[in-house]
Amino acid sequence: MNGLRAAIGDGLVIARRNVIKIVRVPEVLVFVLISPIMFVLLFAYVFGSAIEIPGGSYREFLIAGIFAQTVIFGATFTGAGLAEDMQKGIIQRFKSLPMSRAAVIVGRTASDVIYNVLSLAIMALTGLLVGWRIRGSFLDAVIGFAILLLFAYAFSWIMALVGLLVPSPEVVNNASFIVIFPLTFIANTFVPSDTLPGPLKTFAEWNPVSAITQASRELFGNIPPGTPEPTAWPLQNPVVYTIIWSFLIIAVFAPLAVAQYRRVTQR
Repeated sequence: MNGLRAAIGDGLVIARRNVIKIVRVPEVLVFVLISPIMFVLLFAYVFGSAIEIPGGSYREFLIAGIFAQTVIFGATFTGAGLAEDMQKGIIQRFKSLPMSRAAVIVGRTASDVIYNVLSLAIMALTGLLVGWRIRGSFLDAVIGFAILLLFAYAFSWIMALVGLLVPSPEVVNNASFIVIFPLTFIANTFVPSDTLPGPLKTFAEWNPVSAITQASRELFGNIPPGTPEPTAWPLQNPVVYTIIWSFLIIAVFAPLAVAQYRRVTQR
């Protein structure tokens, strides 16, 4: 229990250090704030008139997908940040301090939640400007944003392990894009999964990114009336499926990341 308390307390100190970096490194702030705006405007106006959503608006259909894509991409801050700290020798400095071994990773993943809160706030405001509306209850909307942040937090543990395994932030970014692009595009993020051909449709239906997107659409009230009920279990129960995936990812990758951090700091 004392070890857990120390990891959380020291992790919050590291998280504060990472958040301060937003102010001290302006390009990080620009990426956090400008990238979500670009995604919303680009997809809304480029695809807005090209894709038809029966009984609904493509822009309302789109925003949940943009939310899901952006928070997952935001998780790459964890991997890139850890790789950069290793490259600059900061991890070795942390090693000499009387702090929990898990604190560095706990702090890094926690600070990325703050990055994603900023991104979601900017995207929501931009979405309102292009015609998106929350048509569900206030409580449902809060749960929708919370589910997005939970999944992003879980995914950041995968990126933490990647950041500790590769030699530089550039490699983290390249490696993560190879995984994230198929996950976010072979899904129902930008087009209905029913429009995808055979094997891609099956993959999309069981893809956790599709579940988090579907959960967001349902909680924000962006499912058009008369939309056919999904046939795949994950899309019929997207909130439950997303929570299962989130805790499964944390249960698997958090211990792996902490173990890898210990191996790195013992060299």
